[in-house]
Amino acid sequence: MRKMSAKFGNNAGKIWVALSTHGPLTQSTLIKTTKLTKNDFHTAIGWLARENKICKEGEIYKLGETNLTNKIGEDAGKIWKLIDSHGEIDISSITKEAEITIYDAYFALGWLARENKIDGEKIRKNSTQLKFKLEYD
Repeated sequence: MRKMSAKFGNNAGKIWVALSTHGPLTQSTLIKTTKLTKNDFHTAIGWLARENKICKEGEIYKLGETNLTNKIGEDAGKIWKLIDSHGEIDISSITKEAEITIYDAYFALGWLARENKIDGEKIRKNSTQLKFKLEYD
């Protein structure tokens, strides 16, 4: 099931390359430059935050020591506990039960994927809805 984690990592690479090439950028410019969806953008930022490679100043993202650890790390802990207790859980249930926004959930899922703690898959073949479970090495 590591396909989703690989996707998150590849998307993080796209953001890293864009910031490395163009310097600090806004979220909207990064999304346009990388052609990522908003959800994919957020998982990639979470991944890079876990790697301590990205920071945010106002509306600008740039490469550097992260200042995103507190919020994303806290949300990642909530989500890990939810997945552990449910076995498998979809993104809408995560946001409701953790009481966080969908974008904060995707930040935290990117963080957890970078730690090789979770992976995800589509609920149905043609669905955009995702479900997540713990990943054990």
